Amino acid sequence: MQKLVMVYLLFALLATLILPIRASVTIQTSIDQNVHVVFDFVNVNSTVYEEIKRESSLDRSTIPKTIVDKLKQRNLTHVAYYDPTLTFNDSGKSIHVTFYLSGLDVLNFTFSKATMAKVYYVRTDWRKFHLNVTTRFSLNFTKYFGTPVAQWQKINYTDSEKKMHPAYYYNYTGPSPFDPLCYFILPITGTNVRAVKDTIIFEVPPSLEDRLLNSPFLVVGAIIVVNIAIFLYRRVRK
Repeated sequence: MQKLVMVYLLFALLATLILPIRASVTIQTSIDQNVHVVFDFVNVNSTVYEEIKRESSLDRSTIPKTIVDKLKQRNLTHVAYYDPTLTFNDSGKSIHVTFYLSGLDVLNFTFSKATMAKVYYVRTDWRKFHLNVTTRFSLNFTKYFGTPVAQWQKINYTDSEKKMHPAYYYNYTGPSPFDPLCYFILPITGTNVRAVKDTIIFEVPPSLEDRLLNSPFLVVGAIIVVNIAIFLYRRVRK
């Protein structure tokens, strides 16, 4: 009798741990001069999908506003979002959300004195937030992606044009009714890629404009132009 009870309890415990997958949730963040974020909810369970459309307060600004408000609660106020979109695909039971993040508390850069390359610093901890999708379903991205990015898998990501990007990737495999994946995709030209805790650091070669703006010849040229202008002005005055 005791053995039967123990077997029953074991199966009950496993039933609570093995949850049916109701959707695959992928965050794909492309980083260049800005931070472009895409949330894809695909293979959504039909019951969940209809409940989201019927009951959810999810609109195009829900996710980016939640992220920005969460950061501001931590006194990270130099952040904003723009160009949010939201698309429901009824035939494929999928939801597509896109937006841009901007501000020094998300992305900033300096110049390397040695190489004049741009050194980018990308904060990624904005991904840690909780979203109530409906009264019954919620997404806990703090739980799914709480592991520091420095411990994520560094990969080569191939885009739709077959171009290779350095990237960081994580797939949460713990108990969840969702299958959450996250990518941080860096520029093709990104070098010296590394991560410290939740900050991704990389370099890109200086552009022609950067070289000119930081060139001592530009200053010398400006001085020459000013002197010529003064000389010509004096000649005209005479």
